Amino acid sequence: MLSQLDQLKAMTTVVADTGDIAAIEKFTPVDATTNPSLLLKASMLPAYAPLLNEAKVWARTKGGSDAQILANMTQKLAVLIGLEILKIVPGRISTEVDARLSYDVQGTLDSAHQIVDLYNSAGIENDRILIKTASTWEGIQAAKQLEKEGINCNLTLLFGFGQAAACADAGVFLISPFVGRILDWYKASFPEKDFTGANDPGVQSVTSIYNFYKANNYATIVMGASFRSIGEIQSLAGCDRLTISPQLMQQLDELMEPLERRLDASSASCDQVAVSIDEATFAKELKADAMASEKLATGIDGFVTDQIKLEQLLAKL
Repeated sequence: MLSQLDQLKAMTTVVADTGDIAAIEKFTPVDATTNPSLLLKASMLPAYAPLLNEAKVWARTKGGSDAQILANMTQKLAVLIGLEILKIVPGRISTEVDARLSYDVQGTLDSAHQIVDLYNSAGIENDRILIKTASTWEGIQAAKQLEKEGINCNLTLLFGFGQAAACADAGVFLISPFVGRILDWYKASFPEKDFTGANDPGVQSVTSIYNFYKANNYATIVMGASFRSIGEIQSLAGCDRLTISPQLMQQLDELMEPLERRLDASSASCDQVAVSIDEATFAKELKADAMASEKLATGIDGFVTDQIKLEQLLAKL
């Protein structure tokens, strides 16, 4: 019998949630995603030292203020790691815009264009790149413009249904709803409740978004992310894509049991119809969802913190 990882690959596009090239080589995913936290971890590995030095030389040659040099250095490093990953995966690499620009439409556009230019100058076409930005209103509007330019986007830090509806309405290529972080919030807020199995609110959230998209014929891809256990992954088997850490891929690879398909576009149903969402409606729905608003804010803060740590690490080179 095939492992559950191989069974999952037959019904879902498996994406590596890591910047560790060795792990990507081992599990052969189709795509890979990175973020400031993953880049920070990768930058501490000895194998990445040459890339850090290359990013430093490039940024200093480009010039600017100390802050701009560091920002350029981290952006160049992200692309250099992305280029290494693209030598292994046959599909796309998701590279994230500086989280400090999460509420800045023009800043996000400028940063996205620089990332794309760096990839293009290295011979990578746009069809192998996804620009990651937070699912704020500003991030979604920037993604809407980028999609019109032929630059596909991955909207991350997505926790609420309103965020997902706005992303689909904007025509973004892909969303990354965070399963595990939703579960974390509910477990912390309601410790007396049982959130195992089918009661997992993160799994329920992704399932409802998936069914809404498929029932309303949205082209936006749903990629579940931020898993805490293989149980969550098993509960979303059949989702368009799932981005999984090497540790959880290892567990799935060692499990030789049948894997049941849980999500299927052909049988998806949803009572909610497609709607056009304006900024006021988006803000109202996000404010009404305590979990989504809190996790979005803390998620951005966490990425900013790791971005700064990464810059501090590079500043010591």
